[in-house]
Amino acid sequence: MRIDLHTHTSVSDGTDTPTELIHNAVAAGLDVIALCDHDTFGGIPEATAAAAAAGIGFVPGIEISCDYQGKGVHLLGYGCDMEYQPLAVELAKIRAGRKQRLPRTLGLLAELGVPVTTDEVMAKVGDAPSVGRPHIADALVARGHVADRKEAFDRFLADDGPAYVPRYATELLIGIDLIHAAGGASIIAHPWGRGSKEVLPESVLTQLVREIGLDGFEVDHNEHNAAARAELRALARSLGVVALGSSDYHGTGKKNHPLGANLTTEADFHRLENAMSRRHHHRG
Repeated sequence: MRIDLHTHTSVSDGTDTPTELIHNAVAAGLDVIALCDHDTFGGIPEATAAAAAAGIGFVPGIEISCDYQGKGVHLLGYGCDMEYQPLAVELAKIRAGRKQRLPRTLGLLAELGVPVTTDEVMAKVGDAPSVGRPHIADALVARGHVADRKEAFDRFLADDGPAYVPRYATELLIGIDLIHAAGGASIIAHPWGRGSKEVLPESVLTQLVREIGLDGFEVDHNEHNAAARAELRALARSLGVVALGSSDYHGTGKKNHPLGANLTTEADFHRLENAMSRRHHHRG
């Protein structure tokens, strides 16, 4: 089986609609796909219906913006009750934080000589409930200030970039607890990508599993080199948790992340299914 468990649509910062994502997943030869848009479940109903019509396995997910000791961490949740109010309230708070930082970001970009307007950014957001830096990057591309999203982040929008503005994010331990309380399984996305190994070293990942009940972490991801993948896989095996593999597909938003670029093994997919079932059962 070909299983890709981390993708995005235009409901957050991808470029495919949920239906297009499913059709492209079928074309890519995938058997199972998960949708994990940023801080919203908005694309899940459409994707669920499209997957049922196309005959492909589908797992509802989300990617939550979290904070751990002042550093950004992305947390994946699978099989959550989308109507669970404490989680819904927290997600709304995160989305509000995204929008509230927009004026300051645009002010900094103007000072840097690459102005874009709120209307130009919101045109890229469309109907998506989650506004993100990729939408600002797309506006910069449309204005001709940069060639693509990567250049926009490299020059201006990355965490250490001159136009970066911090925003609200859920404390990581609270995020894990909220996912579990919603009956979902918790997986940390690309834990050692972009220098994050200093934030989430092996000791911290182990503590999160043993003390908080983290259900696993992404192992096979384009931001992890071979050595990182080997270390993370060995750690997942020693802890008995899910070693996720995925593309982190964003359509044309991330050109080097095609569907199926990395895959989850059937054994780890079953581990994830068991974790979701256990969390759901524990929730009652």
